[in-house]
Amino acid sequence: MKKIELTTEDRGRRVEVVGEVISNKMNKTISVLIYRLVRHAKYGKYMKRTSVFKAHDEENVAKIGDVVRIKETRPLSKTKRWALVEIVESAKA
Repeated sequence: MKKIELTTEDRGRRVEVVGEVISNKMNKTISVLIYRLVRHAKYGKYMKRTSVFKAHDEENVAKIGDVVRIKETRPLSKTKRWALVEIVESAKA
């Protein structure tokens, strides 16, 4: 019988987004602000919309103002469904 090894590609699509850390006051959790462009249904104009996601930060390394990449993950708490992948750009001190 063959042993099947699962990789991240086999486990389905994992959405990754880039956003800015707006809060790191929680233990092992950051709040990340995401901007996206949405096209208006009637007028066709593109509007900027925002979303705030809670993301898991195991080592508490992200600071306010950092630009980070987060990925979708299993539910970790009531509101936390994202995990920190990397810090793309550090905040200006």
